[in-house]
Amino acid sequence: MAGNTGTYLIRGASILGGAQKDLLIRDGLIAETGTGLSAEGATVIDAAGLVALPGMVDVHTHLREPGREDAETVETGTRAAALGGYTAVHAMANSTPVADTAGVVEQVYSLGQKAGWVDVRPVGAVTVGLAGEQLAELGAMADSRARVRMFSDDGICVHDPVLMRRALEYVKAFDGVVAQHAQEPRLTAGAQMNEGEVSAVLGLAGWPAVAEESIIARDVLLAQHVGSRLHVCHVSTAGSVEIIRWAKERGINVTAEVTPHHLLLTDDLVRSYDPVYKVNPPLRTDADVQALRAGLADGTIDVVGTDHAPHPSEHKECEWAQAAMGMTGLETALSVVQHTMIETGLMTWADFARVTSAAAAKIGRLEDQGRPLEAGEPANVILVDPAARWTVEPSLMATMGRNSPFKGMELPGKVVATFFKGHPTVLGGALNTPYRHAASIGAA
Repeated sequence: MAGNTGTYLIRGASILGGAQKDLLIRDGLIAETGTGLSAEGATVIDAAGLVALPGMVDVHTHLREPGREDAETVETGTRAAALGGYTAVHAMANSTPVADTAGVVEQVYSLGQKAGWVDVRPVGAVTVGLAGEQLAELGAMADSRARVRMFSDDGICVHDPVLMRRALEYVKAFDGVVAQHAQEPRLTAGAQMNEGEVSAVLGLAGWPAVAEESIIARDVLLAQHVGSRLHVCHVSTAGSVEIIRWAKERGINVTAEVTPHHLLLTDDLVRSYDPVYKVNPPLRTDADVQALRAGLADGTIDVVGTDHAPHPSEHKECEWAQAAMGMTGLETALSVVQHTMIETGLMTWADFARVTSAAAAKIGRLEDQGRPLEAGEPANVILVDPAARWTVEPSLMATMGRNSPFKGMELPGKVVATFFKGHPTVLGGALNTPYRHAASIGAA
């Protein structure tokens, strides 16, 4: 038996919001599904009224370690992920040192295995030091123990078209993907918020939608030319949705993500000058929010990515111009998506599983994540109470970051249990124990 898995019988869960079934989990796998199941010695979990879903996969998480442990660590970030219903996260490369070598990505991968709360898949930098001048050692990271398949300079756009082309050509050799932070830097120099009516009233330098849209337009054409995979990070404008839709209609191999905060919040909140609402890309207009929801519902946008970006309090509790950009999101993502997409009738729980798990696992090439809840499949499973209501209080969260834009907001839905490789990392809505790999148990 691998790790610290056991036998668990989940009774009467609504599978993807549909029919009620029992799930028998044994030795890290879903051993059986059906009704009236029994298993000697199994721990029984009454799941009446709960929805069973595949474990969520985040394509966009900032765990900050190594080097920025004052903001987050792999341990604290993955605890937050498990509580939020995640069984896998992709850790972005903008750590200190930058994850631009095989050594650093292997360090992050090892820290994730040691923590044991979720599967941590490092994202490799596209360029050395995120400087945008020369390609990082993409092949070495891909061949490392971490088996990196996603590369991104997230936080900084790969603005040089020649360098972007070369990156797309390089990752094609091992079925990798370049995840682009779409932002033309010369159009956003000094920008503080979305360019529009609110920025004009507040006198803050505006961040035009075209800064994002122009890079996406360029990159989908480069991806088409090269025949490689492109992923667009945190899409935020209606125009971006239209460009991605255009590209997909032409068969270009592009995927895209939207954050929970861009599905709900607008730039009108910046009138408060509260830096918790300062984020990159910025909060946009209500028209953009509605276009993003529609794009997620119709499949133009493939996945929800949190862009979980914790910061020390002193970096957010200051004047707007000096504040860091970013928001936490791992522990609120499920609830925000339920609120904006399911309760509005735009999506079902089956759709939810697609955009938070199956499609994300496919983008990251995670073969044992995002799988159907069927016999023989890996037991990465979550149980959600869709009727639960809770009020967001950042000080009670597992993440070290307190910069949640949803503070004080009542949201629906709560993760009751998270099974990672057949082991319950979360039970009764609280952290249980991490998964321990067989090798680490044998060495203990």
